[in-house]
Amino acid sequence: MDWKKALVYGSFAAGAILFVTGRRPAGLAVAGIGLATLASENPERFEDLWRRMPEYVEKGSKFVEMAATFLDRLGEHQGGGYRNIPVAGGSRY
Repeated sequence: MDWKKALVYGSFAAGAILFVTGRRPAGLAVAGIGLATLASENPERFEDLWRRMPEYVEKGSKFVEMAATFLDRLGEHQGGGYRNIPVAGGSRY
């Protein structure tokens, strides 16, 4: 595997993990490094990605909406909402 591909995929994965765990500025910065590397390595692929960005944003927002609906229904079923679901590694008492 080429080191640039590893940098692109690794930075996107690390950026997503950081973003999901609440470290949004760091996640965006790390993902930006991957995006810049992708743009410098494959300008035609970057142009294609840029053209399809609205489609990706729409699919991502639909996924987030479905996940939120699922968690709300799960919370209603369990009573108390998804915010009361215990966190792994926390004290039970």
